[in-house]
Amino acid sequence: MSARSTILKNSAAAATGALVAGIGYASLIERNAFALRELTMPVLSPGSSPLKVLHISDIHMRPGQRRKQAWLRDLAGLEPDLVINTGDNLAHPKAVPAVVQSLSELLSVPGLFVFGSNDYFGPTPKNPLNYITRPTHRIHGEPLPWQDMRAAFTERGWLDVTHTRRELEVRGVHIAAAGVDDPHLTRDRYDTIAGPASAAADLKLGLTHSPEPRVLDRFAADGYQLVMAGHTHGGQLCLPFYGAIVTNCELDRSRVKGPSRWGAHMQLHVSAGIGTSPYAPLRFCCRPEATLLTLVAAPTGGRDADTRAGKSHPSVALR
Repeated sequence: MSARSTILKNSAAAATGALVAGIGYASLIERNAFALRELTMPVLSPGSSPLKVLHISDIHMRPGQRRKQAWLRDLAGLEPDLVINTGDNLAHPKAVPAVVQSLSELLSVPGLFVFGSNDYFGPTPKNPLNYITRPTHRIHGEPLPWQDMRAAFTERGWLDVTHTRRELEVRGVHIAAAGVDDPHLTRDRYDTIAGPASAAADLKLGLTHSPEPRVLDRFAADGYQLVMAGHTHGGQLCLPFYGAIVTNCELDRSRVKGPSRWGAHMQLHVSAGIGTSPYAPLRFCCRPEATLLTLVAAPTGGRDADTRAGKSHPSVALR
């Protein structure tokens, strides 16, 4: 055998070994390496007291996921003032009890939620290349019992803001909130909530599962200070020094997770999510996470007075 053939065989073996090791790491280790991201965002009206907000999204729960369920239960120890759930809670028709039990203590905290596509329909096998070559292609699985989950959430006090405007007070902070149904399924009907957000509110908050620019533009035009979303999984499979390959929506890659600005006066927070589809149980350079945001008053000179607004550096810690 020639030296060149030996080199090629060794290179192929090394590449195959690296691929297998990478898949093993992404599926067995990082997918279960749940993390808490903590950051501060100056979005409240001047003079407002700080507000601790826990953002959870894309749980994609199946009944047997004990580690994920235990980690979710532990989040109650953070003692948030408000919980935001931006959808995709389910990945199995019998997962509602596991979701409700995992969030049981958090359901006693004020909360707001909207739905995602995987609250309505179960996951299905997909060609991963479609995320690049056919990003608008949709395949729906079996219907999921989202009504049962909604009933459990609302019975415990969480508010469904799907195509609804709500006002509430949490720890002295007046919140005007509104949300849309999942834009990923083109179920969003922004006209049902259109119009300027309440001028009296200390926090004007928008919720959507998929952070589609057409929806973000409408929230920004109506004066919302912060929009919270999920759906992207932070890219789920990311490359070192490059980041997300795709966002699975029209949002640009630079905003695939974490805080960013949208327009002159609105900030956006996209959760990288907690779960994955059972047909793509991998994460690489993108750990599953929840986020604890401390919302504080914007600078008194206006939200643009502080050039660091929305550019806080989050610290990540295991829980």
